[in-house]
Amino acid sequence: MGFLKELKNNIVKLLLGNEIYPIGLLDLNNYFRIYGPINFQYEKQQDNSFVAYSTNFQYGSIITSAPSQALLDDKIKDAILTAFEVPSAYAKEAAVKRQGEEGYAFA
Repeated sequence: MGFLKELKNNIVKLLLGNEIYPIGLLDLNNYFRIYGPINFQYEKQQDNSFVAYSTNFQYGSIITSAPSQALLDDKIKDAILTAFEVPSAYAKEAAVKRQGEEGYAFA
């Protein structure tokens, strides 16, 4: 995550305080309860980077990429948060974890 994005998200979190959370966290929780994990398909590109795209997201598609497979996991988690308009400063509260080979859901 870029420095400016992280700074902005932490400022938002600081301003909201510990008692208020973005509505997207509730939406994310409800989504996983109703639909289950979001699954991803992975493709290696010609430049040896990796692209991941969702295969069962009910509201469209989530697509992200990373220069290595090691970084792809964090990029997918960030893309899921972005899809639900949750600032990445709330990643800990969102608790999105990898489940199995392809799925991501609440821990």
